[in-house]
Amino acid sequence: EHHSAGTEIIADPLTFIAHAGALTRDIRLGTGVVSLPYHNPFMLASRMTQLDHMTRGRAMFGVGPGALVHDAAKIGIKASDQRDRMNQSLDVIVELMAGKSVTRKTDWFDLTAAQLQLRPYSQPSMEMAVACARSPVGAVASGRHGIGMLSIGGTSDDALKAHAANWQTYEEQARQNGQVSDRSKWRIVTFAHVAETREQALKDVKFGIDRFAKYFTDVATFPILPPGITDAAEYLTKEGIACIGTPDDCIRHFERLWKGSEGGFGAVLLLAHNWADWPATQRSYELMARFVHPHFQSRSNAPRQQSYDIATGNRDTYSVQSQSAVASEIEKYQAAKSKRAAE
Repeated sequence: EHHSAGTEIIADPLTFIAHAGALTRDIRLGTGVVSLPYHNPFMLASRMTQLDHMTRGRAMFGVGPGALVHDAAKIGIKASDQRDRMNQSLDVIVELMAGKSVTRKTDWFDLTAAQLQLRPYSQPSMEMAVACARSPVGAVASGRHGIGMLSIGGTSDDALKAHAANWQTYEEQARQNGQVSDRSKWRIVTFAHVAETREQALKDVKFGIDRFAKYFTDVATFPILPPGITDAAEYLTKEGIACIGTPDDCIRHFERLWKGSEGGFGAVLLLAHNWADWPATQRSYELMARFVHPHFQSRSNAPRQQSYDIATGNRDTYSVQSQSAVASEIEKYQAAKSKRAAE
């Protein structure tokens, strides 16, 4: 959800998902994220519950304090108030989606016996997650409620250490609030673009990577390049912030994230960055689906690999047995044919 700076132009993720949900059948669609300080929590919980029903449980509810200070300033919200307001709103939304009646007054909303008209379509509730960047605010909020955590802010070695530390904060908050820590609810955001060769991948991203980096330097509050860096692709790849290469390079990049998490996580989130033009971007997605995803889908592919390994490991034995069976049948046929001819 963004409302300024002219680059990230989805003002309402719910409207976007409602349209995409009507055009699709199986894909799950998440708000990544709705900025909680910008909305009355009762109204937002009601709209998200409607979306949960309209998508038949395929909507996911990602929340955060709001990434662009420019957005908050336009409606009179101080940057220093955004995280407190996110927590106040999230507390209410979780209670409302659990079917509770909420009466609460803060300096920015006043609820009197607020209660949703509909229970969530998803049972027991729709999936929720909190964005967590540099500060531990997101980890504290998500751990307190036992919901998902979205780790943003890069995947350099230092960033991975910070993400792992935030997950420890999550676990501490979960224990203190009677929640169960579940690493499958943890997602880590990274960048990737793949092609058949590294050279082709680097050629592809020349389309838009410099403009992307310029946006984060000039507008966003968290630049992805330090001052003086002129080759964005080289720097992002070298620092482990992005994978720009082959499917094998991408596999190694994801495995590095897994190791850096110090115990594993639930999913990788790829930020849609428009570094390459659309045909090259589609090709990148296709290569990931064909070669990267199956590497990590051990639940479905492990039995197939085991079956293949057994077959190849016993090929010589099975081949001899097969050839012997065929030869035996030929001999039987010839013997029977000779017997009929003699008669």
